[in-house]
Amino acid sequence: MAIINFGSINIDHVYQVDHFVQPGETLASTHYQQLLGGKGANQSIALAQAGADVRHVGSIHENDATFKQTLIKKGVDCRGVKCSETPSGHAIIQVTPSGENAIVLFGGANQTITADTVNKALLDTSSSDWVLTQNETSSIADVLRLAKESQLKVAFNPAPMSESVKALPLDCIDLLIVNETEAAALTDKEELDDILTVFKEQWSHCEVIITLGKAGVMMLRGSDTIEVEAFSVDAVDTTAAGDTFIGYFLSAYSTHTDAKRALIRGCAASAIAVTREGAAQSIPTQKEVDRFLAKHTK
Repeated sequence: MAIINFGSINIDHVYQVDHFVQPGETLASTHYQQLLGGKGANQSIALAQAGADVRHVGSIHENDATFKQTLIKKGVDCRGVKCSETPSGHAIIQVTPSGENAIVLFGGANQTITADTVNKALLDTSSSDWVLTQNETSSIADVLRLAKESQLKVAFNPAPMSESVKALPLDCIDLLIVNETEAAALTDKEELDDILTVFKEQWSHCEVIITLGKAGVMMLRGSDTIEVEAFSVDAVDTTAAGDTFIGYFLSAYSTHTDAKRALIRGCAASAIAVTREGAAQSIPTQKEVDRFLAKHTK
């Protein structure tokens, strides 16, 4: 069983700042790092760290091939990652002392994925495979539609959320994973109770996970609502928290792990990630998650 992730690969330029820069302000950073990132790459690494057979499909500039090697070293199958003459996607990330982040994103090579790319990547799949995608690449509609036509399970994380998401073939999705802000934008509701009502009434074709930060996570699964509390930790950087959760949850859930156990595992991995700086390098190993769970659960 494999998870084919059509996802972004970004180079993150991370600046530690006292506060987010304001209009007209020139702000000195206290630290700078250049790191592998992108929601797609982060989720592929989290999947691989969690033990999944993950195949990444994406694009990066030929001069940045070392970042592709980083994915491979983490256990990600990168035969679907192509080198391009288009500049790599990248992000400018501000991180405050409290661990909050603000991000400016440039799509670059991530926007060169085509329907042909998708078709070729789906040729070597089986009915037990999953497809995962986010909202940082081109041809997302093709991914959703062609994956469903191939009778594969489809997981979608519409991040970063935009109005264009509503025009996608959302009926092709089997598992939707959103945070509270994305859920509000997708349902046009502000209050959590109203958001849940919309999902229950209009999204019965799929399962829905809403991550709620320090309040934990909930999953709408048929007529059931499963809730899991977040683990209490001292956050340093929340950059890849959601990506880490998705990777660890989907790795467990796709192998028929009980939904609540998979949610708890995702929350544990995410809790570890926010105690570390950066994106991809903050994602924990399976052994680290096992030790954390042994310490924090009965």
